Amino acid sequence: MQTIDRAMDIIKALAKSSQRLTITELSKECGLPVSTMHRLLKSLEKHDLIQQNEKTKEYGLGTRWLEYGLQMYDSIDFTSHIRTEMEKLMHKVKESIYFSKPMGTEALIFERIDSPENQIRVVDKIGLRVPMNIGAANKTMLAHMNKEKSDEIVNALVMEEEKPGFYHQLTEIKKSGYGISRGERTEGTISVAAPVFNHAGEVEGAISIGCVSFNMTNEKLQFLIENVTESGKRISKNLAYNG
Repeated sequence: MQTIDRAMDIIKALAKSSQRLTITELSKECGLPVSTMHRLLKSLEKHDLIQQNEKTKEYGLGTRWLEYGLQMYDSIDFTSHIRTEMEKLMHKVKESIYFSKPMGTEALIFERIDSPENQIRVVDKIGLRVPMNIGAANKTMLAHMNKEKSDEIVNALVMEEEKPGFYHQLTEIKKSGYGISRGERTEGTISVAAPVFNHAGEVEGAISIGCVSFNMTNEKLQFLIENVTESGKRISKNLAYNG
């Protein structure tokens, strides 16, 4: 178990770094002796989970992760069920469209489609993990989860004195069927999100629109809300949700 934990620490360090890392840098980042790090790196490299640049001797993630990611992408039939609707929404609202999936106390940005007609974009990278208590998409997912699961996440992330106000937000989101956030992660931005449900009636994720807020009008906001909620309903139907 300890070996797996250490290996995952290495993977996480490489994943969050914008450049390749040396064995010394990895040892420092993970708090492990160089000898232990060397042994772990050799094992990970054997399975193509990491790769080393022969010239610089620096390490980065291996191609195996791309292979696994594409297999997962294909396994949920993403293109026909979700991406097509994301593209339709992008063309209609001419803003960046996101699809997020819940992963414990965090949400993973699973896909993003940018509008070629809009050069002023809100860009959150695919693969970014965001705490579930932050942002329209995440709060929308929380609001529509079963209470036991949402309470567990809220208890882990939200301070006791902030819980009444936070739960009020979730109640309003569930009542309206969509969530809105303003500058929660990036100042000067606004996001509108709607839930996506699977065949079992569980929250599969959330589709959201991210855009700058300086030119937002009430009319445009209502336009975004109407379209993102309709997209969420269509995707849910594609996933065999009958609610």
